[in-house]
Amino acid sequence: MGQGSDDIAIHVQGLKNAFGDQVVHEGLDLDVRRGEIIGVVGGSGTGKSVLMRSIIGLQMPEAGEVTVFGVPMLGRYDEGEAEAIRRRWGVLFQNGALFSTLTVAENVEVPLREYYPQLSETLLDEIASYKIVMSGLPVEAGPKYPSELSGGMRKRAGLARALALDPELLFLDEPTAGLDPIGAAAFDELLADLQERLGLTVFLITHDLDTLYAICDRVAVLADRKVIAVGTIPELLALDHPWIQEYFNGPRGRVAADTAQRNGTGPDMAGSN
Repeated sequence: MGQGSDDIAIHVQGLKNAFGDQVVHEGLDLDVRRGEIIGVVGGSGTGKSVLMRSIIGLQMPEAGEVTVFGVPMLGRYDEGEAEAIRRRWGVLFQNGALFSTLTVAENVEVPLREYYPQLSETLLDEIASYKIVMSGLPVEAGPKYPSELSGGMRKRAGLARALALDPELLFLDEPTAGLDPIGAAAFDELLADLQERLGLTVFLITHDLDTLYAICDRVAVLADRKVIAVGTIPELLALDHPWIQEYFNGPRGRVAADTAQRNGTGPDMAGSN
């Protein structure tokens, strides 16, 4: 890929994940570059979320290596170093994973209380309010419970919590799922703005073709138990893999490409099939 080790935020090599006799990943390799938004796509059952969970330590692979910012996260590793790395990432799960009995502000404060128990209540409240506003919510959302929020607002509340520790790396699992097109586009715009302002590296699982065209620097395609291709959308369109062609050149893919061209957010598709 022509990238030095210092330019790689996440390095996955030879990953194998299996559930009983069902092998989900076999020999999966992937490098995520610092400062990029990489979209991860694949058909149902290809293990997109399993890959993310393997990287963040919620799924123990049967084989393979995972390093984040150069620090090994599997096998024989230094727990102190690994713990320091975990503080440098934030995660937004598909359903938001908010604690229903806590307010939005209290949800945002959860990782702060875990890692920085010395912080005063006043400072915790101030940080939570700042992260809530940063995520595009009004400060008045802080005292509300998740059940009082719309689906889009719950996504943003989950994002506020993911940003609580000022992460360098952000993991997002289907962040626009269930949102209407306007809400999804607004979330994409927010994410692109945050990535640029904060210098984030973003690992983004999505089915949303509009998101891929609008904000992703590269796309990794999962199929056949591994990452079969990584590249820009024009680079992927030059490949003859049937799933890639069906995904990007199907009716929805063509609509997303046309929309991106009209909005000036997509890659130059001239010459692409």
